[in-house]
Amino acid sequence: MEVDVADADVFPPGSSKLVAHGSLFVGVYNCGGTLYAIEDRCSHDDGPLCEGDWDEETCRVICPRHGSAFDLATGTPRSLPATEPVDTYPVRIVDGVIRVDLP
Repeated sequence: MEVDVADADVFPPGSSKLVAHGSLFVGVYNCGGTLYAIEDRCSHDDGPLCEGDWDEETCRVICPRHGSAFDLATGTPRSLPATEPVDTYPVRIVDGVIRVDLP
């Protein structure tokens, strides 16, 4: 199911937004003009991943609890203590609206 995130013209590079679909929460990021969506769950302790800072230069989100960095494109952890990836989701622009495809 596609879920609307925002109008593309008000979501410039450096923007991020948390989107809810039922019990699933997903962070959507505009990293240098490329859109990414990643599950809002740190694989280390199931904490809220997308409440942390993110680095637009490396396109990584950093867990606010223990500092694990996750690649926005793949969900792969790039630093400990997390060792397992988190889910990522397709994002596209349809008729000027950013949409994320969620299960």
